[in-house]
Amino acid sequence: MTEDRMQLSELLEKAGAGDMLREMVGFIAQRLMDLDVDNRCGASHGERSEERINSRNGYRERPWETRAGSVVLRIPKLRQGSYFPPFLEPRRTAEKALAAVVQEAYVRGISTRSVDDLVQAMGMSGISKSQISRLCAEIDERVQTFLNRPIEGDWPYLWIDATYLKVRQAGRIVSVAAIIAIGANTDGRREVLGMHVGASEAEPFWTEFLRSLMRRGLRGVKLVISDSHEGLKAAVRKVMHATWQRCRVHFMRNVLVHAPAGQRRMVSALVATIFAQETEAAARSQWRAVADQLREKFSKLVKIMDEAEEDVLAHMSFPREHRSKIHSTNPLERLNGEIKRRTDVVGIFPNEAAIYRLVGALLLEQNDEWALQRRYMTLETLAVLGENPNVSLPAVAA
Repeated sequence: MTEDRMQLSELLEKAGAGDMLREMVGFIAQRLMDLDVDNRCGASHGERSEERINSRNGYRERPWETRAGSVVLRIPKLRQGSYFPPFLEPRRTAEKALAAVVQEAYVRGISTRSVDDLVQAMGMSGISKSQISRLCAEIDERVQTFLNRPIEGDWPYLWIDATYLKVRQAGRIVSVAAIIAIGANTDGRREVLGMHVGASEAEPFWTEFLRSLMRRGLRGVKLVISDSHEGLKAAVRKVMHATWQRCRVHFMRNVLVHAPAGQRRMVSALVATIFAQETEAAARSQWRAVADQLREKFSKLVKIMDEAEEDVLAHMSFPREHRSKIHSTNPLERLNGEIKRRTDVVGIFPNEAAIYRLVGALLLEQNDEWALQRRYMTLETLAVLGENPNVSLPAVAA
């Protein structure tokens, strides 16, 4: 338990002062006070019971300054005697314990025993495991409401990537893929559109994920950007009929593997000349020229280039102002890095629900940050995209 608390404390230090954590701290604090008062009264609010020994008498507000930000608490008042939540004193230690409850709730998969231990450490006795489970379920509901919300409007660009996490299943530790999709809409805004956890990256797995996005209202997709997942390519053809862009960054990594270490810089510089071209025709011409130049010495490398031309240059048929943003999955890289940093603290998740809880909360927080930032793409350049109905005509390579 001590080790768990140390890990949770480290996670809290890394979490920063995001709105999501502050809201969760306030939410948990309020629910814990309500549960504590229910136990002291001998009955829930408004409940008729022969075991009742006291009743509520409204609330009083008190600001609570935490490292997650200022939280306004509504402290319950009692008709007989007074009530003051024990976790408010001493502040720093109690704050860490309360935030640990929050982290435990969506990191450890509703582990009622460990959450109850943390609640006991805060001096709030008598809260049952069923009450803890109900409290944590309410957090899950908020995350699931976000992940399953309706998708409105047109989303011409869709970035998809998968990150791998370890989870316990039937007594074994297995690796699962957590797929994340973000999109840019016709207002130039980015949003997290969905998340799905599964056992493999086979075509049925991707197909179900894309169909779930479509059922929620996703439409107007012209370009899907991802790494080279065969199952995803097939699913895009089947479900969305959109152009597929192979991530240029991942492509370069795959290519350079087949070049000797001493010549990788030269090969990288040559391939980079392709992407420096201003037009699609010039880029394709340069692609073939570079491939012919490398063909004699690097046959395996050039074979990859021959097979990947259509996929890697798909973004060249889209507005020039968008190309730096749509040629790779870079818009997802920072988000994935943050997810990895948080999930590495957990190590092995107890179940898939815990993955949805933690990663879903991080995605909700990121989505809120993007909503406050300026547009990712300008309305003027998106208008050009909308005026060109042929922009999505290139076929997805088989």
